[in-house]
Amino acid sequence: MLVTDSLPPLQTLWLCETVRLREEQTGLLEDSEACRTARATQGSLAQRLQVRGLFLAKRDGLLIAMQHWLQGAKLALWLLILSAIIAGVVLAKTALSGAPQAINIFWALAGLIGLNLLSLLAWLFSLVFSAQTSSPLSQVWLWLSNKLARDAKAAQLAPALLVLLQRHNLLRWGLGRLLHGWWLLTLTTALLSLIALLATRRYGFVWESTIVASDSFVTLVSSLGTPAAWLGFAIPDSPLIQHSGLQALADEQARHIWASWLLGMLLIYGIVPRLACSLLCEWRWRRGIKGLQLNPNDPIWQPLHERVQPSSERLGVIDAAPTELPSSTTGAQIKGQAAVIVAIELDDSVSWPPELPPQVFNAGVIDTREQRRKILDQLSANPPARLLIACNPQRSVDRGTLHLIAELSRTAVQTQIWLLATDTAEERLNTWQEQLDLLKLPHSRLAPLAWLEQGHE
Repeated sequence: MLVTDSLPPLQTLWLCETVRLREEQTGLLEDSEACRTARATQGSLAQRLQVRGLFLAKRDGLLIAMQHWLQGAKLALWLLILSAIIAGVVLAKTALSGAPQAINIFWALAGLIGLNLLSLLAWLFSLVFSAQTSSPLSQVWLWLSNKLARDAKAAQLAPALLVLLQRHNLLRWGLGRLLHGWWLLTLTTALLSLIALLATRRYGFVWESTIVASDSFVTLVSSLGTPAAWLGFAIPDSPLIQHSGLQALADEQARHIWASWLLGMLLIYGIVPRLACSLLCEWRWRRGIKGLQLNPNDPIWQPLHERVQPSSERLGVIDAAPTELPSSTTGAQIKGQAAVIVAIELDDSVSWPPELPPQVFNAGVIDTREQRRKILDQLSANPPARLLIACNPQRSVDRGTLHLIAELSRTAVQTQIWLLATDTAEERLNTWQEQLDLLKLPHSRLAPLAWLEQGHE
């Protein structure tokens, strides 16, 4: 299993894009270990780029920041759901506000679906004529997600996510899911609230106009109500519409017909279009996510090709991989089954190597940058099951040494540190032990050769 298999494709590419944007702004990060891990991966160029990106994201805390951002995004989504429910109740109460015996039917209808229709038309216009994909609602959600994440590094994630989705033509559909879902919940809540209000109070409906004749209203009401009639909702007839223009009818049947017509209008011209758009966005989103993958031929990834897959390797002309680590003992190839011992910067006063069991490979002493690179490359390609790192505590424990120890430890399944039994000041020895404890690596003044050979002390 590749390293990239542990996360969903969207999150993997999201982290890689975040790292790329950081490097675009500040220059390439220190990535020697990340590139070494990527080159050791038996995968395509795209997979190696993802391995490098994930390694840097985990190292720099972006993976944890993404988890915090997702938690904030979920909380922001719940706040939007709550706001949709409140908005639905307010829509229903506003539509039936005023004198209960004289509710203007068209003002009530406009209050229920007017703003929704304007929002829907604006989205459809942007879908056809504009590249603008954001909306005030989506901006609020992104802002809330960043605020609720409570992680400074999470601020880098939202722009990277937007860039990634925009590049793969998914941003419109992702934000559309949010927008239409919010309106769908709002209108559904309004429908339920409207039913509750109509069931518990007596409303009379009228229409009023100075310049529009009653015949025009008859035509309009009948035309609008035809689709709802197919679902069983009532349509007021011509006499009922004309009488409603004069006064609020006391006829119980008239009230039922107008209430049914109003509910049908909300369902047909409010909920159904939002449901259709929501399903469209959901389908396009799932389809896009399913085919989401990193395109290594995109110019934005060109500068990293040579770092994760040298041109000689792409051409298929490479030197034969070494079959074993540099060692005074020849033997079989190391493939995660062997025990390896390596030393760091030993001086002439230390006798090296010690007498070792035949199953243990001596990787030598790391003194130079070139030795460090070669041993790390070979250990990354053939990870040992157990790695013993010998250090001379007489030397100062500097940041470079600790970084090398950490790199070496990440190539093995298990790692222990052997602080050689040299004549060392107590203060310096304590410093070594404290720093190794921070790295969470077990250490000992005695050689743990039994563990190295057999896996237990």
